[in-house]
This record gives sequence, C-alpha cells and structure tokens, in this order.
Amino acid sequence: MVTILMTIYDLKPRFQDWLRPHMVRLHEAGATPNQLTLAALALSGATGVAIVASSAVPALLLLVPVALFVRMALNALDGMMAREFDLSSPTGQLLNEVGDVVSDVVLYLPFAVHVGTWPVVTFVVLALLTEFVGVVGQSICGERVYDGPMGKSDRAFAVGLLSLLLYWWPGTGWSLWFHLLSALTAVSFRNRCRRILGTDEAGR
Repeated sequence: MVTILMTIYDLKPRFQDWLRPHMVRLHEAGATPNQLTLAALALSGATGVAIVASSAVPALLLLVPVALFVRMALNALDGMMAREFDLSSPTGQLLNEVGDVVSDVVLYLPFAVHVGTWPVVTFVVLALLTEFVGVVGQSICGERVYDGPMGKSDRAFAVGLLSLLLYWWPGTGWSLWFHLLSALTAVSFRNRCRRILGTDEAGR
C-alpha cells in the first residue's frame, strides 16, 4: 500500500480559488501561460542571486519566502490559465516541467553558501529525482504523481522558513535542516515509485 501523507499540495484547490480572479485579470490583460511560466523561472533565478548575495547582506534572506510564494502562485496560475482558457500546448507542458526543475536548482543550490555544499546538493538531487518520477507516472499509469511528504510546494515552504531562521540565527548548524529535507524527499521518491508500480500492477 502506498503511504499518503498530508502535504501543502492538498491545499491546492483552495489556493486556486483564491488565485482565480487574478488569473482572469491576467488573461484579460493579454498574459499567456507560457509567459507566467517564464516569469516564475526568471523570479527563481533572481532569488538565487539574492541568496548568494545574502552572505554579505543578510536582509536579502527576508525576500526569499515572498519570492517562493509568488513562484508557487505563478506555477498555479499558468496551469489554471492553460486549462480554463484552452491554451494548453506541448510547448507549454514541456516548458512547465523543465522550468520547475531549473527553478529548483537555481533556488536551492545557492544555500550552499550558508550551510555547506553536500547537504544542499543531496537535497537538490533527490528533489530532481522525485519530480522525474512524478513525470514518469504519466507514461506508466496515465497520471502525474504528486505523493509527499515533500513535494514542490512543501520544499518551497520549508526553504522559505529556513531563510527566516538563517536571518535570525545564522550559523552552520542549519545543514541538519537539509539532511531532514533530504530524508523526507527520499520518502516522497519511494512513495511515488510505489504508487506508479502499484497502479501499473493493478492494471495488469
């Protein structure tokens, strides 16, 4: 049986309801899903630069939770707009998946300047593997798999919280935070594999 734990992703319907009026206004202003995806990617890159610079200007860490929240909103808005206004395209789907992966890399690797290289690299690699398995689910069992406990939104929340903690209590001890996130991400990887294999076996 697949272990399913509560994650921030479970709050997605409520988040989308809150975003829907903003989506309508953006659509009326001429925005497209791909533009929103690219905006999220650009924001992630700028945030990564700010994280590196925060080693000299710690106050920049306070911007990270805000940027991560805006990125989550943009990621939700692009999919909503594509579905609700029939603007989905293969290019958009590819851009969305690749953009998420690149965003994770440029957002999280810069934390190595604060907590050390290997804890962060381990976390990023596991996050990429987890998202890769989620995408593979589409070809094996016909659905994108999102099992937690450490999905994309959960990673953003955890790292945003870490940014605040690093600002108030700087130090190298926060490498343990990334070890914990890596362990939870590894559980997510396992859970997604189990869901995919369980669904595939049930269909045989």
